[in-house]
Amino acid sequence: METREESKNEKSFKTFGNKVDQFLQELNEAGEKLQKEFEEKFEDLKVTADKLKKEAENKERWREVEMNLKKAGDELSNAFKAAFKKRSS
Repeated sequence: METREESKNEKSFKTFGNKVDQFLQELNEAGEKLQKEFEEKFEDLKVTADKLKKEAENKERWREVEMNLKKAGDELSNAFKAAFKKRSS
């Protein structure tokens, strides 16, 4: 009778052990999938960051162009005002 109970217990432990092994294997597979997804998302973020950086640089450059054009416009306006003042006098 004890051997019968021992064999049932052994089977239960083996079944439990197999289920734990299967769970660990599934957990490892899920971890690998998540790691791959994370790496892909990280690469996407790096690409997006580079694009944003380039856009920011372009915007900064255009701001400089705008400022320089405004200065040139102001200087041209001042030159016209000065030229017309001299003619009037």
